[in-house]
Amino acid sequence: MNLRQLLEQLTIQFGEAGIESARADAEVLVAEVLNLGRGELAALAITDGEIAADSLTTVLELAARRAAREPLQHLTGKAYFRNLALAVGKGVFVPRPETELLAGLGVQALVFAVDSGVEKPEAFDLATGSGAIALAMATEVPAATVHAVELSEDAIAWTAKNFDTYRQQGAKLELRQGDLTDAFQDLNGTADVVLSNPPYIPVDMIPIYPEVVLHDPGLALYGGQDGLDLVRAASQSGLRLCKSGGFFAVEHADIQGPSVVELLKNDGWTQVTQHQDFNQRDRVVSAVKA
Repeated sequence: MNLRQLLEQLTIQFGEAGIESARADAEVLVAEVLNLGRGELAALAITDGEIAADSLTTVLELAARRAAREPLQHLTGKAYFRNLALAVGKGVFVPRPETELLAGLGVQALVFAVDSGVEKPEAFDLATGSGAIALAMATEVPAATVHAVELSEDAIAWTAKNFDTYRQQGAKLELRQGDLTDAFQDLNGTADVVLSNPPYIPVDMIPIYPEVVLHDPGLALYGGQDGLDLVRAASQSGLRLCKSGGFFAVEHADIQGPSVVELLKNDGWTQVTQHQDFNQRDRVVSAVKA
């Protein structure tokens, strides 16, 4: 079988399984097995390049798992987030593209702090999961020290692996296991930036995607009856950790924007601002400590 035929076959298979990104997933899966970039794969497919029998067997085995709605990132062992390649797998929440908005706001706030004369800014990532948000800040603003906390034992094993990778490249990172509600009591009042992407799905709401329901850890998904229990906790921890003028931002479900804005205003934050993701949906609320 040549690569063009294989990609067409997988695209049909994934489409019939209800996968919206069928063609892209097919390309990523085959490129990963062949250790190629997607551009290289496309060039070979155009010229009807062949695939070796052993590689074809591996692709078809992985394709069957993807068609059963196992996350693509679990199959490749990688998730891409901004400029990062992160190790992910069972037990850790796979970072989503829309969360790049939250990380970007944190990076901008840290750059502003540096430009304002803060030589060594301090940032915090509450409920860090794979470490994506913390690592984005630490790698894009090298002057910053980033502190992260994660409760899940399963997830923190992946976080530690990712932190080790980027520490070797010079990122300044601290990782603790614990609850975002009371984490970093010894660092109260030191934060220039606090970010959080906490669990925010209401307990009685079932996610629509099988990848989420079957493979994302429940601890990373559900945030109480209205979904905002951990958002409330993150807000309080942010107030505790931030210095005056410190920046806070939290991700939320697209229907929760007005509630989160009101919540932060009631908690005493100033400059409370709603931000939309690349789908023009409410996704993040930011604020500044008075």
